[in-house]
Amino acid sequence: MADFDYDLFVIGAGSGGVRAARMAAGFGARVAIAEDRYLGGTCVNVGCVPKKLYVYASQYGKDFVDARGFGWQSEVPAFDWTTLRDNKRTEIARLNAVYDRVLDVAGAQLIDGRASIVDPHTVVVNGSRYTADKLLIATGGWPHVPAIPGAELAVTSNEIFDLHAFPERIVVVGGGYIAVEFAGIFNGLGAQTTQLYRGPLFLRGFDDDIRENAAREITASGVDLRFETNVMALEQTAGGLAVELTDGSRLEADAVLYATGRKPHLQGLGLENTGVTLNARGEIDVDDEFRTAEPSIFALGDVIGGMELTPVALAEGMSFARRQFGGPDQQVDYEFIPTAVFCQPNIGTVGFTETDARERFGAITLYKSSFRPMKHTISGRQEQTFMKMIVDDATDRVVGVHMVGPDAGEIIQGIAIAMRAGATKAVFDSTIGIHPTAAEEFVTMREPWTGD
Repeated sequence: MADFDYDLFVIGAGSGGVRAARMAAGFGARVAIAEDRYLGGTCVNVGCVPKKLYVYASQYGKDFVDARGFGWQSEVPAFDWTTLRDNKRTEIARLNAVYDRVLDVAGAQLIDGRASIVDPHTVVVNGSRYTADKLLIATGGWPHVPAIPGAELAVTSNEIFDLHAFPERIVVVGGGYIAVEFAGIFNGLGAQTTQLYRGPLFLRGFDDDIRENAAREITASGVDLRFETNVMALEQTAGGLAVELTDGSRLEADAVLYATGRKPHLQGLGLENTGVTLNARGEIDVDDEFRTAEPSIFALGDVIGGMELTPVALAEGMSFARRQFGGPDQQVDYEFIPTAVFCQPNIGTVGFTETDARERFGAITLYKSSFRPMKHTISGRQEQTFMKMIVDDATDRVVGVHMVGPDAGEIIQGIAIAMRAGATKAVFDSTIGIHPTAAEEFVTMREPWTGD
């Protein structure tokens, strides 16, 4: 290692890269990390952090209306986009500075610029060469916009938070969680919102009951949700954007947001100068230690596919640093990872879908519950909460829990701990609930669902 400038050179200062760099430096490694865009990566700058702030903002409009049933008779105030946008910018700048301090305190050198790999131990940043015993690629993902006429007129999740003016009419294209969340945000902020998805039902990969209940509630909230519909072309007009659809119809919009997937951000990285290989989806192939086909080069986070979640990248960064630089070994366990979709109402899920559970375990028992949240018995809103539990008959273990409803993410986090510990349905049944809460429904569901 003494022949190299560093023991580890990390390319990309997102969640996974920063965690790996910080921990490796803490174990005594000489570490450098290069970033050409912004500290904290997608999550902090154009992902989960600003998105959650905008979700909060979008909920106030309905909350003002809900409050009338509780005696608060004020009118819904006007929404100011620039206030939200600029306050978000201030908070993100604060978080960028936090990441800078974290790296500095750990002793990792931060290099401002895009790193390009010259050979398996050498990178170039801004014309300067650096060598390292190990290279770690953690450059994350990048939004993908299909090649259609007028594609340059669309925006992605990279730009949507910072639009100069609020789009009174917006078309969201895509059926994944990012598209669903942004449709809810702009609908809640008062925009006329249309969401298009080319398939028969969005949120592919989630439990089918969750997908169906979410579609029903999102439509009821005011989003014009159109399945089996796609965009043929975009055109600039005097009044905004014309959106030509595959069914022959046409929409007028002030903005078109494409949320049709993300691809590993590998352009210009210099992988052609290495033995690193990619799979059919363009993701970097790695083994269970995050090592690529080039022995000195590693990769983790969104560039290797899998569950593209910030906490997963953090866990991978920690596991990598521990394995390579002398810490206690900790392999990432990808089962029973909870996740939330901050659509409106929220989705929370952990474990197997019904389809996957039948394939994995065979005989299973389902428990389902649907009810109107207590708050809305007075607010007057007709929104419904849906909960589902999946139990493996052979062991009585709870192997899947899914929810659509307020605070679903907060509720599922605690349930995920119990499921990772192997909790059975009997354990859930013997747990005393907190009353009155929605969460107590998960410990009071006694009757199996029979399909009636």
